[in-house]
Amino acid sequence: MKRNRMNRRVARGESAAVGRARLSPARRRTCGRATGALRTDAPYQRRFWVSARTHLLHASLLVLCAFTAFLSPAHAAPARPNIVIILADDQGWGDLSGNGNSNLATPHIDSLGKNGAVLERFYVCPVCSPTRAEFLTGRYHPRGGVWNVSTGGERPNLDEKTIADAFKAAGYATGAFGKWHNGSQYPYHPNGRGFDEYYGFTSGHWGDYFSPPLEHNGQPVTGKGFIIDDLTDQALKFIEQHRARPFFCYLPYNTPHSPMQVPDRFFQKFATAELKLRARVGDKEDLDFTRAALAMCENIDWNVGRVLARLDQLQLANDTIVIYFSDNGPNGARWNGGMKGRKGTTDEGGVRSPFLVRWPGKIPADTRVPQIAGAIDLLPTLTDLAGVARVGAKPLDGVSLKPLLFGTATNWPDRMLFSLWANKVSVRTQRHRLDHAGALFDMVVDPGQDTDIAKQQPETAARLSEAVAQWRTELVPRLRSDQRAFPVGHREFPLTPLPARDGIAHGDIKRSANAPNCSYFKGWKSTEDRITWDIEVATAGKYEAVLYFTCSPADVGATIELSLGDRRLEARITEAHNPPARGDENDRVPRRGESLVKDFRPLRLGTIELPATRGPLTLRALKIPGAQVAEVRQLQLTLLP
Repeated sequence: MKRNRMNRRVARGESAAVGRARLSPARRRTCGRATGALRTDAPYQRRFWVSARTHLLHASLLVLCAFTAFLSPAHAAPARPNIVIILADDQGWGDLSGNGNSNLATPHIDSLGKNGAVLERFYVCPVCSPTRAEFLTGRYHPRGGVWNVSTGGERPNLDEKTIADAFKAAGYATGAFGKWHNGSQYPYHPNGRGFDEYYGFTSGHWGDYFSPPLEHNGQPVTGKGFIIDDLTDQALKFIEQHRARPFFCYLPYNTPHSPMQVPDRFFQKFATAELKLRARVGDKEDLDFTRAALAMCENIDWNVGRVLARLDQLQLANDTIVIYFSDNGPNGARWNGGMKGRKGTTDEGGVRSPFLVRWPGKIPADTRVPQIAGAIDLLPTLTDLAGVARVGAKPLDGVSLKPLLFGTATNWPDRMLFSLWANKVSVRTQRHRLDHAGALFDMVVDPGQDTDIAKQQPETAARLSEAVAQWRTELVPRLRSDQRAFPVGHREFPLTPLPARDGIAHGDIKRSANAPNCSYFKGWKSTEDRITWDIEVATAGKYEAVLYFTCSPADVGATIELSLGDRRLEARITEAHNPPARGDENDRVPRRGESLVKDFRPLRLGTIELPATRGPLTLRALKIPGAQVAEVRQLQLTLLP
């Protein structure tokens, strides 16, 4: 009982002196005499040993306190930082007020650089999914099998290990919230690439930004409100839920990618605004499109501010690395610092991205890094900063930028960064850019790429041309030789979506838009027509098949067949579902190639037994009583227990 009381006092942090003061006067006198000469009378011996035990306990407590002090934060290994990465979609280098654009205000994004570092020449790819793949793997995208932005070409190979794999293996909670654009079917899905939690859409673009259909860890859900606000809400929940442990939060937004949709309160400022800064002379700028893009950028900035405020509220700001960048140049002709090129080009304006990073107390405030860097550097940099071991053994193309961020770099070597799209390759050194046609530009004196100096500097032009040729030989043959199927039926992820984007239309069936990402199939009018998906079944077993469709009342009654090899399933469309095409009611300007959307209804086709094999999963009509069969958005297969 006495020992328990003493332990309770120790647990409350009381010192030995305080504990002694609580003793009765007689006990204090006994303890005080314990240091005198040893007496042999039994009562005193008993008192002596009690006192000795008390002093021994006090001495032990002093040792424990000293040991605890040694393990205090001043002596213990530093805690690993949290990571928050925010990636914009189609935002140019010039779409920030911090980079000199007075047409808009982005104070929250700009604050990252003021309180941390700005990488002044940071390079990404000309289009979306290649940049995202390079960020995830630290390797140039052709090495990992990424050659397109849709129809399966956007997927890094499964033997590529991601930055999320590394942080998850190190004990981090990992989450991604937004546009994935690197594969839809598990294990290409975010939950198969190192992310514990995923909320968003896996396609390259979406047709409606207000309460759209999304997914949460593979299960269909409906978004709440404007998509960027909703994605941020989900990321904030993740941060709060995991505030007691290190977390890796990836927030890939899908704006200002078209369709140009943004809430009224952000658009009102720009609806009739006079824009003082304009695109390069000769570029045809759509001012209404620019106004919408700037409004979308200010919405992003507001949401970045929400993330930073939540980190402050949770007292996590000093323990969190926050990074902001974009996946390619601007998606339209608008002010971009006078640079040549925009999204889809390998010129400076198409691949130079804003990049800001903050880590209070570690990265000095208002640091400016002039050395060139790129998306391939983020995996080695973040694992280095966090003290996390990389997962995977394939050679990286990127390097750690930690010495540049901490100001400890000495004799930083010049390097080459390559950009590729549509079989066009450009290379950037610290001073020069060799464009895809072999023209050489001094980017220090000619940032707009106006004067070709290849004839004035033939040795530099030849050296860079040789580097491009070697890079092409090593990497470009990997492009467009994609033989990968779409995987189906992994036990750990039983639901597999097969969207129209990943299917092939045969006969007179057509897509609802040229861009496959958000399209659906229409014009299915003949029993000779069919839709196929090249699939590989991982697990033999029974699968429930669900078709997301629309059908007019006059066309009800078609019999359809789903087959793989000799396995077949028949079903009949017995009811109408004929919603109007929509989505453009929220557009600020006419959309540029994105499909309209419909509210597709699920139709349970039944259960089909599939072997573990590869082949074309085929959807065709056996009977068509009306003018057409149906419109098809997606086929969904679920492996049953």
